Amino acid sequence: MAGDVILKVDGLNQYYGGSHILRNLGFEAKLGEVTVILGRNGVGKTTLLKSLMGVVPVKAGTVTLEGADITRATSYERVRRGIGYVPQGREIFGRLTVEENLRMGLATKSGGTAIPAELFELFPVLKQMIGRRGGDLSGGQQQQLAIARALAAGPKLLMLDEPTEGIQPSIIKDIGRVIRMLADRGTMAIVLVEQYYDFAAELADQYLVMERGEIVQRGRGADMEAEGVRQKMSI
Repeated sequence: MAGDVILKVDGLNQYYGGSHILRNLGFEAKLGEVTVILGRNGVGKTTLLKSLMGVVPVKAGTVTLEGADITRATSYERVRRGIGYVPQGREIFGRLTVEENLRMGLATKSGGTAIPAELFELFPVLKQMIGRRGGDLSGGQQQQLAIARALAAGPKLLMLDEPTEGIQPSIIKDIGRVIRMLADRGTMAIVLVEQYYDFAAELADQYLVMERGEIVQRGRGADMEAEGVRQKMSI
């Protein structure tokens, strides 16, 4: 049900060598809501998503998905449990076709599983380019492909790392519209890491601001302007 907590993060700490990258982070993400994580470069946003995805092991703290502890689960297990992840830089397979990239998103499903037709409704350009190699697509088209790949398995939690980076404005609008529509259905929680303030503010139901590996401010998306988040981002 919309409003149910899907993701709960408690006391999360992460280190790279002797550097303390994430410091006692805690937050929740709910069905039907977009949780936006803001902050300048180098504050730990990408490290946070990689920790939630199991790409880097959590040093301390807990991560639960629908009440189940997944802190030590592999990335593959997290996908199977319902996490979709769109990494920074897209990381599509450039030599594979659009269709083959989308099938990679179905890796946890049985071999005969069809690519969901809805992906082509969300991103019509992918249907037109189904046989084209991923590396031949524009940056914006690659981003749409990366999001569609993450959606292929039907996640309950979708995490996106700076989806507007290097993307033309018209496709940014398309991506924003899809994110809002997915959240409004109430069957998915979305965690969005973003530096582009206007895009974040338009989508945020809940916002978190990070500095030096800590959450220093949080609130409802509707209050971002009044609570000075834009100024904090521009300092």
